[in-house]
This record gives sequence, C-alpha cells and structure tokens, in this order.
Amino acid sequence: MLFVGLGNPGLQYENTRHNIGFKVIDALVEVFKAADVSKASFQGILHKSPSALFLKPATFMNLSGKSVQAVKQFYKIELEDIVVIHDDIDLPFGAVRFKKGGGHGGHNGLRSLDAHLGDAYIRVRVGVGKPMHKSQVSDYVLHDFHAGEVLHLNPLIEHVAKACKALLTEDFNEIKSKYSLKSIESLKA
Repeated sequence: MLFVGLGNPGLQYENTRHNIGFKVIDALVEVFKAADVSKASFQGILHKSPSALFLKPATFMNLSGKSVQAVKQFYKIELEDIVVIHDDIDLPFGAVRFKKGGGHGGHNGLRSLDAHLGDAYIRVRVGVGKPMHKSQVSDYVLHDFHAGEVLHLNPLIEHVAKACKALLTEDFNEIKSKYSLKSIESLKA
C-alpha cells in the first residue's frame, strides 16, 4: 500500500494547514521505522517499510500527481492501494473522513492526482476548517494553524496515523466507523 501525504516542500510551509498530510506521513514513517528510498525520478521523499510505502511529493501541491504517478509505476501499485491524506476546508478542524474515489472539491493536489491517475484511490480527509470568505481560501490553507489548533494537532495526527496503519489490516468500512471524527471535540471525548 502507498500512503501519500499532500503538502508543499520548504520550511515556510512546514506548519501550514495545507501540510497536514506531510505531518501524518512523518508520523507513519516514525511508527513503521521506514527507510528512505527516495530517487530523483520519484520527485518526492519516499520511505519504505516491509508492509507499506510513504510518500511526500516535492512537486508542490498543484503537481502532486506527477510524483505519485512515478512511484505508482515504479512499484506497480494498483490505484485502489493508494491512500491520500489531505487537508479539507469543507470539514471543521479535527474532523476526519474516509472516502474511496470522488471529485477533487477544488483541492489542487487532488485535481493533479485525478489528472495523472484517475480518482479511484482512498482519501483520508482531515478537516482544517474554512475561512470566512471564499476569496481567502488560498491564504488560509497556506498559513500556520493558530495557537488553539496547535494544542490539538499532535493527537489529531496520531489518530490519523493510527487509522492509516489500520487500513493495512482492517476492512475499509470498519475503519470509517472506528476512526471517523466529526470535529476535534470527538477526539477529546
């Protein structure tokens, strides 16, 4: 199985809402003690464990599909064995949803994946909340989480990483039932 975290490379983006996927991949690499097997042709940072691959595309969000396509072809991975972890402004902060296939919802990383691969991959949607006005979306996702959110970020990342790990051995519908969250308040309960 290939786990892909969407985000942007570079220190200036490290703690932005758009990089929640990268943060989950970092946690998974740690949990699985995965080894770095990156190659220039992958256009990203790739780690491998005996049971999974973990990718952080280095192409910037809008071109994520290029990196994922290169790894998919090299390792001959089926589209339904790709799990993409990404920020979702249509969900409140801390909400987590699981989905197979579907539209990109305006998310440029998903748009790129759909264009390069098709849309039949698994999505782990991590809610980051939404700005007041639609015109503020780009600025909003490229800014750091605010102090109140940062307090809950590590438990949220750990929860999503645990759900991703479970995807390797458990039924998808069980994962949806067990790990979906309505908001960060659900995680505290």
